[in-house]
Amino acid sequence: MNYEIDFLPIGEGSGDAIVVRYGDDTEGYYLHVVDGGRTATAETIINHINQFYPGYHINHMVLSHADDDHATGLIGVMEKFDVKNLWMNRPWLYAAEILDHFHGNFTLQGLIDDIKDRHPYLVELERLALQKGTHIHEVFQGVKIGAFTVLAPTRARYINSIPDFGKTPERYSTESAESQSFGLFRSLVEAAKKKLEEKWDVETLAKNAVTSASNESCVVQYGLLGSQGVLLTADVGPIGLAEAGNFGAQLGLDRPTFVQVPHHGSRHNVTPSVLDMWLGPRQPKGAVVGTAFCSVGSNKQDYPRGQVKNAFMRRGFMVYSTRTTWISHYGGGGHPGMVPAVPEQFADEVEGL
Repeated sequence: MNYEIDFLPIGEGSGDAIVVRYGDDTEGYYLHVVDGGRTATAETIINHINQFYPGYHINHMVLSHADDDHATGLIGVMEKFDVKNLWMNRPWLYAAEILDHFHGNFTLQGLIDDIKDRHPYLVELERLALQKGTHIHEVFQGVKIGAFTVLAPTRARYINSIPDFGKTPERYSTESAESQSFGLFRSLVEAAKKKLEEKWDVETLAKNAVTSASNESCVVQYGLLGSQGVLLTADVGPIGLAEAGNFGAQLGLDRPTFVQVPHHGSRHNVTPSVLDMWLGPRQPKGAVVGTAFCSVGSNKQDYPRGQVKNAFMRRGFMVYSTRTTWISHYGGGGHPGMVPAVPEQFADEVEGL
């Protein structure tokens, strides 16, 4: 099987825009688009597909989660191309299952309308898909999307997380206090300015990390492209990565040789234990067992965080970042004339905790 995994630049800020093509000349090729960055990124995706995959339709468009920097660019892509299948979770579909968290302040229809009002770009994606005859699918653990299997989130965990999303009305129930710690955790971490020294055998990555409920709701996909295992993580955190890893173990999946660095290399999304689960044990210095791509904004020179890229490199994964250009991992011919990407370097000084 031939394949290309293209990570496209998303301009300033954050976001993901990924185009995957796989197949062969006999059976044909599939185009699999994951996330679309912000609105302006649509043009980047459209131009990339027109240049390298002219005449293709999009077999599968996957929205990893409902954050603006992953979702809004997909609207322009949907307008331009024939999209056979759209995979996205629409939180208002589960309003009846979360209504009791809001202590009678909403009718069912009122809650549906409120959630839709907070997600106009998802509503527009849904409208376009229905207008164009695109099939819309829920995307939960166990679903097959072409050559990819969804490892997380489970349906139950996704629905339980909705009341804690940033774009959900404030909950009145207190069962999930997890979200209340997000702001305090971030404040403590971001306030710390001290630099730490790291060496190959000295890892300072925190053993516990917390990210947002929305990030933990991300779709985690594992694809087998030829003999290569491919893990796409979006902005998922330790909870979703552990859930995905446990399900992958049940399925007997091999460790991937290509991995997306979660959430642009943030320290809030990975821990040593979850990296050991997915990437395997630490390697001797200089050993390479896999490749990791990181989507980084053009103005985010401090990403991926030093502790994160060092942790991937210790486990034998060379790290490459987008910033101002697109990068491609491929099996087969790849893109003619591509300039080899330059890997990230090990950081001797990293951010303090």
